[in-house]
Amino acid sequence: MEERSTLQKTLKPHWVWAITLGSSIGWGAFVQPVNWMGTAGPMGAMIGFAIGGLLMMLIAISYGFLIKSFPVSGGEFAYAYISLGRTHAFISGWFLTLGYICIVALNASALALMFKFVFPSILENLYMYQIAGWEVYGMEIVIASVALAIFGYSNIRGGGLSGSIQFIFCIIMVVGVVVLTFMAGADPAAGLSNVQPAFPTDTTAFAAIMTIVAIAPWAFVGFDNVPQAAEEFDFSSKKAFNLIIMAILVATLLYCLMILTTAMIQPWEDLHAANHVWGTGTAVQELLGTMGVIILVVALTMGIFTGLNGFIISTSRLLFAMSRAKIIPVTFSKLHPKYKTPHISIIFVILVSMIAPWFGRQALTWVVDMSAIGVTIAYFYTCYTAFTLFKWKIDANFNEAKHVVSPVKKAFAGFGIIASIVFLGLLLIPGSPAFLGIQSRIALAVWVILGVIFYLMNRGSFNKLSDKEMNYLILGKEEISTDNKDS
Repeated sequence: MEERSTLQKTLKPHWVWAITLGSSIGWGAFVQPVNWMGTAGPMGAMIGFAIGGLLMMLIAISYGFLIKSFPVSGGEFAYAYISLGRTHAFISGWFLTLGYICIVALNASALALMFKFVFPSILENLYMYQIAGWEVYGMEIVIASVALAIFGYSNIRGGGLSGSIQFIFCIIMVVGVVVLTFMAGADPAAGLSNVQPAFPTDTTAFAAIMTIVAIAPWAFVGFDNVPQAAEEFDFSSKKAFNLIIMAILVATLLYCLMILTTAMIQPWEDLHAANHVWGTGTAVQELLGTMGVIILVVALTMGIFTGLNGFIISTSRLLFAMSRAKIIPVTFSKLHPKYKTPHISIIFVILVSMIAPWFGRQALTWVVDMSAIGVTIAYFYTCYTAFTLFKWKIDANFNEAKHVVSPVKKAFAGFGIIASIVFLGLLLIPGSPAFLGIQSRIALAVWVILGVIFYLMNRGSFNKLSDKEMNYLILGKEEISTDNKDS
């Protein structure tokens, strides 16, 4: 049996918490509040995010158990293999790869969007062309590409460097949001009266809330980055669940605070109707002036940086794990001779993400909307795998090395399965609040077709491996067995 590549254990607990939080809070929390209020109203948006956060915590129970039992790179890719085999492992990995890379690219383009608001004279140089109504400028491509290159280099240098940077950025982001909320709340020109009406007048409160709940897999995507980095923990993998829960709690709070802050500044219906390039930025500038904008821009920049960094880590580790299992070319699992990081995977993620800004932000959002499908599929596989490993009681099929008797956790895993199916339905059923647009559905169909072609081309190579060999390459052991202590 050939030697299995492994990653160095360099990540500390607070770094992993920061990777989780920073990946969950990207550009959206700072750029989208006005759009969310336009859809659901301030109260509908905040309740929607609170419910979404709770649902993610229930799903996180399955993640916590599987990370503890299988602390390997690959996350949902490995979990799908454990319960359903190689083909499903490929499906999970294929969709997740696209979803993660799209989020990397979208965060890079969000940096250019911020520059467009703060320094329009700088960004709107070197006009190139227009795609889907979005004018593409050479400077925004340069800004996005430079940011990607910097974070790619820091990731190649090692998990320790990228983890410590992530933690510092997260602390700055959290402080910035809290300070903005207090500044807006203390200003006599603002107040809770501007938060009325709590819900849009043209829809029901339930429909408004469900519209936000439907985007929870996208809004909180990032807590699932933890299993991708599990192989690099320098601490017990049993701590992973608590780190995920703490990150989801803080992420939910930050989403709600940014919505509340934006709504308090001026009547939200007027702000939404004005259709500003960056509604939150405009509102903060009008109320709090230059100092407010600086704090907001710093917080937004930290959110973008943490999203970029976190998803570069997770995407490269997913590619590394799939390559190690012979599902994609073995070059992706090669480690840097000095830093022992999957540098080929990191470079690949950066290069692919650098293509996206050339197509304009509007075209990119179609693909990102579609990628929510991939994230939801990953949630499903994780909860399903946990459901199969948890048992109601000891029965004829009980395997002490593999199964755990835990009726409560099995019920939570079952609920996670149902929640994942509901999320998929909201995205795919015509007439639902979050039904994908035609462009996103076309992008989804293209990705599915490409996946089928790639699978048919490569299935011969990884089907040649025995089950013991595949178990070893994916899980680091020849038999599937769980850590069933303290469960």
